[in-house]
Amino acid sequence: MLRNPAPRLLTFCLVAFFTSNLSPAKVAADTTNILFLAGGRSHASGEHEFRAGCMLLAKALNEQSGLDVKATVISGWPEDSSAFNDVDAVVIYSDGTKVIRHGWDRADQLAKSGVGLMFMHYAVHPSPKEGEQYFRPWIGGAMETGWSVNPHWVADLKVLPEHPISNGIDNLVPAYDEFYYNMRFQKDRGAVYDLVTAVPTRERLKRVINLWNQHGVDGIGKRQTLMWGIEREDGGRGVGFTGGHYHRNWAVDDYRKIVLNAIVWVAGAEVPADGVVSEPVTVEALNANLDKYPTENPVIALPNIEDYKNLPPATNVSMDDYNNAKSTRQKRSQKAKAKS
Repeated sequence: MLRNPAPRLLTFCLVAFFTSNLSPAKVAADTTNILFLAGGRSHASGEHEFRAGCMLLAKALNEQSGLDVKATVISGWPEDSSAFNDVDAVVIYSDGTKVIRHGWDRADQLAKSGVGLMFMHYAVHPSPKEGEQYFRPWIGGAMETGWSVNPHWVADLKVLPEHPISNGIDNLVPAYDEFYYNMRFQKDRGAVYDLVTAVPTRERLKRVINLWNQHGVDGIGKRQTLMWGIEREDGGRGVGFTGGHYHRNWAVDDYRKIVLNAIVWVAGAEVPADGVVSEPVTVEALNANLDKYPTENPVIALPNIEDYKNLPPATNVSMDDYNNAKSTRQKRSQKAKAKS
């Protein structure tokens, strides 16, 4: 029996009418726009690979997540302010304030308009004044010289249960990184989410370097916050993450998922129940877009956490040992300068 085509035709016409009257701006309004601002080259190849790390994460969001997301990567602070048009979140991954210092007021305006802000690794380290004026209102906390510490250690990352950051993360996530800890948080500490935590131990601390103090010693054996977040009164969100020194960690699936979840959350979008999906990172993908150095870049291998667990523990953890080692380094440096 032939069906009456009129209802189907009417439905088709209505859909066509409403679709044709949606402007491109309206269609794109639901897209979550994320802007990555990457710092310049520093350290050695495979460390502080800000641009390569941003591009890897942006590719995961744009091409692999299945989400309605548009992630853009710019090196440094944008010369054209239109880069911030319709942006839902800005993610800054750089050495200290080398990127944000070019736009304090603009970033403050963005925050007060509800735009999410996320700072990763060394980018969480402003001056004490900048931390008080900007970082704590924006993201709830910041690293502070003389208060915070920056050891390299093997951490078992624990995500905050029942928070979107934990979606798809069922177990502890081990990683070897320069995880700063003992941040200076805002006075209303209860308003800050401890999104990712871990406990440093003497056995897990592998390198204690230039920022070490009694707070670091006292924090051994105690749970430390390595990623934190807030929901601001302006409607926006803020996140700080102290990891990200070693580029190879982006190849750790759950480590990458935690950060991708955080980026989507800080942008105000819904984190999927299983977390943000991305493809496993190959050696080729890990070594794409690395900063160029005068000598040939060594190939960065995929990480094996057992290799880092088996590294000997740091020998200069106590303040006496640390100060003695620091004095020895200074004397060697002075002798080398004298010879040259």
